[in-house]
Amino acid sequence: MNQSVNLKSTDSIDVWQHAIHQAISSITWPANPAPLYRPIQYTLEHGGKRLRPMLCLLGADVLGGSMDDAMPAALAVELFHNFTLLHDDIMDNAPLRRGRPTVFAANGANAAILSGDALMIAAYSQLQAYEGARLSQLFSVFNRTADEVCAGQQFDMDMEHREWVDTAEYMRMIRLKTAVLLGASLQMGAITAGASESAQKCLYEFGVLAGLAFQIQDDVLDVYGDPDSFGKKPGGDIDSGKNSYLRVRAMEVADEVTREALLQWYSSPSGETRIREVKKIFDHLGVHQMAIDHMNALLEEARINLFATPGANGRSMNRLWDFSQTLVTRRT
Repeated sequence: MNQSVNLKSTDSIDVWQHAIHQAISSITWPANPAPLYRPIQYTLEHGGKRLRPMLCLLGADVLGGSMDDAMPAALAVELFHNFTLLHDDIMDNAPLRRGRPTVFAANGANAAILSGDALMIAAYSQLQAYEGARLSQLFSVFNRTADEVCAGQQFDMDMEHREWVDTAEYMRMIRLKTAVLLGASLQMGAITAGASESAQKCLYEFGVLAGLAFQIQDDVLDVYGDPDSFGKKPGGDIDSGKNSYLRVRAMEVADEVTREALLQWYSSPSGETRIREVKKIFDHLGVHQMAIDHMNALLEEARINLFATPGANGRSMNRLWDFSQTLVTRRT
């Protein structure tokens, strides 16, 4: 199903990303039934940053593994990620993803459910490229992570209409919904390289911590990011009433009067006035800087885990660290 890529550690990130794109494009899907497989091809044609498969390849590279050997695992995590997006769009009633109509909006809920299920099966099929102990370890990490991602999605839905969510709850939710898959991508790459359990753990923890920082920054950018650079209008989380990191932290640190004002604005009609007034409260409380401080603390802990990885190649560790910085050090 996949073409050989024969990547080298000296190749640029762009070369690796192109190889991932080529490997995904080389997967052959049955022609029939077309309503099942066309939505999958439509979804994978515009796959976003390909962050998770890239981390899988980098995890292998850090521990001296072959990029060619790591590619099936990288494809597995990417197919799984896209499966979750197809189902998330149904639960969120989302009309657009990556600037295009979602499968749910274009083809209906039944198509999105069934095509998502087929993507999940295809993800497992990729792991059939491995044997023995590597296969057992990969399945263990993959299954654990898939279960955690489902739990994270449920926690997110449970929090959707709650006025009060504490920071610990929020961090648990984003850890499960987003961060564990980044950690698992790195760990699965390490497994393909035959890494020790201690090395796998270091890379996994690095990915989870960087993933938490990544999500906090997304919340910050939604309110404070440059719309020309970030690619969307500021204040979307405020407008939708989402329990973002900024809202959760603001509710925790505000006094009673300010907390009541915040809740009143969140219950007011959506629009520019709500966004402006809630942002004023965020500014007054200093939650923007609190988020940046928390993000930086997570990144420092992530860095410590990465550079403690036993048996890791120094140049490859620096490459992985630099790649993570391009993702998490954006315009705040």
